[in-house]
Amino acid sequence: MTVMEFFALSAGEWMCQRTSHHLAFRRSEGGRSRVQIATLSPADPAVIRVCELFKVDPRRAVGAARVQWNGEQEWDNEEYKGDVVLVPIPDPDNPMRGQLLRDQGYAEKVPVAGTYVMGSDGALTLYTEYEMTESEERIWFASPNLRLRASTVKRFGGFSMASFCSEVRKLSASPSPLSAMAESRSP
Repeated sequence: MTVMEFFALSAGEWMCQRTSHHLAFRRSEGGRSRVQIATLSPADPAVIRVCELFKVDPRRAVGAARVQWNGEQEWDNEEYKGDVVLVPIPDPDNPMRGQLLRDQGYAEKVPVAGTYVMGSDGALTLYTEYEMTESEERIWFASPNLRLRASTVKRFGGFSMASFCSEVRKLSASPSPLSAMAESRSP
């Protein structure tokens, strides 16, 4: 599976449950969010803008994913919103890995270029180094409508946070064939 095939399988609305372990505080917290994922074509203005931000030829981009979220964490009950464009630039010698350009980072809210690896098991692993931190995130499908994510963030050479998320795809509001049959049999 290529990174864009992974993004295409991820397209849709997801309900996310997250548990984060803050190792320095010896405390964990839960959170939940709604995540919307859409794929973008290589010619999309957002893809071109992100490539230009990193001085990468936009013709090297194979597309992108736009990820938008709205959620809350237990500690502060603040609402968290975000919108990020992820642009993969495949390695010409091995398209299963490459550079991942982001207009906003995961651990630090700045534009950042990291790397990605598509595993033979269909999992996508993202590696990102920031000025003060580095993160690793692995995302995989347990089933077509259940995604799992595990991530670690290191700060100053040691682990500072580990997170696990389960994401359930919100199914279409249109009735399933079984419910349509049941409705047609009602008096």
